[in-house]
Amino acid sequence: MQLYIDTANIDEIKEAAALGVLDGVTTNPSLIAKEKIDYRRRLAEICEVVKGPVSAEVIATDYAGMMKEGREHAKIASNIVVKLPTTVDGLRACKAFSDEGVKTNMTLCFQPLQALMVAKAGAFLVSPFIGRLDDVAEDGMDLIHKMRQIYDNYGFQTKILAASIRHPKHIVDCALAGTDVATVPFGVIKQMLNHPLTDSGLKKFVEDYRKAFGG
Repeated sequence: MQLYIDTANIDEIKEAAALGVLDGVTTNPSLIAKEKIDYRRRLAEICEVVKGPVSAEVIATDYAGMMKEGREHAKIASNIVVKLPTTVDGLRACKAFSDEGVKTNMTLCFQPLQALMVAKAGAFLVSPFIGRLDDVAEDGMDLIHKMRQIYDNYGFQTKILAASIRHPKHIVDCALAGTDVATVPFGVIKQMLNHPLTDSGLKKFVEDYRKAFGG
């Protein structure tokens, strides 16, 4: 399973990249707004740090606007993936970009038929928001399992990118379900390495050594 970081903070991206396990980045207008920086400038900075896919979301909600913004984003770097909403106009834009050879990430996917449609339109990635489904008393992982079965049934090449991940348990469940990619906040990436027995075990090793040899 590939691991992306879900942020527009360049320091977090650099720190995650330094771990050696970062495969890509996802951004959205809300994350960019937090940074209070020009969108194109930040995307260019991210693409200098990360050579894997970098999802750049359009702000337009109409087909013509999505195509205009998406083409501008795609000019920034060769690893830009145009991020589009899973709507009627977004689906049209997905097909148009796919025909042009531009990769797309279809975001805000909440049900299996949306996932089926964007795969048929040639999406490179589709982003089911599992945490937001959990927030409204639905089962986000149930959507992942259904999408995996549908894509496997028909040989779709669209990658399932689990988004809106709240905690490490989501990542474990996604890996077991065969999710292709998980995009994760920086705080959760750091939690992935935490376990109290690791900490206590390391402390014991160091204490034993110092008792025997000093220092």
